[in-house]
Amino acid sequence: MKVLLVCSSGGHFKGLFQLEPFWSRHSRRWVTFDTPTTRMALEGEHVHWAYSPTNRNLPNLLRNTLLSWSVLLHHRPNLILSTGAGVAVPFLILGKLLGHRTVFVESITRIETLSLSARLALPFIDVLYVHWPQLQTRYPRAELIGAGSRAAVAPAQDVAR
Repeated sequence: MKVLLVCSSGGHFKGLFQLEPFWSRHSRRWVTFDTPTTRMALEGEHVHWAYSPTNRNLPNLLRNTLLSWSVLLHHRPNLILSTGAGVAVPFLILGKLLGHRTVFVESITRIETLSLSARLALPFIDVLYVHWPQLQTRYPRAELIGAGSRAAVAPAQDVAR
């Protein structure tokens, strides 16, 4: 399976990197921001450096939309997996419109409401994972992950089929 891993740097990157037991078994490419941490952690990986900052930055939104178009058409992933944030939105929307499967893992810090990125991309997300029952109650189609729940990597593999 070809997986495209899309995330901002910092906590979003850390969260996606922690899913290594899933993504390490597949052909993959990354889209994230070029920072000392991401550059070191992704040494030897196929990476497309996205444009930052994304918060309230229309020029970078347009640049990342063009990047998403280029990456998706050239690499044609089976699955787009993201933990957010803003950089994920054009990849998830365009990816779904192009027929790719999409999975979004919401931040563990989101207890009662979805992040702006998740809300914007929600209509284009095949599987939404959340960490808190309160959030799953507000978004019944979300799947609960975390202690005592099914691991995210098995359903993510299923959604790619």
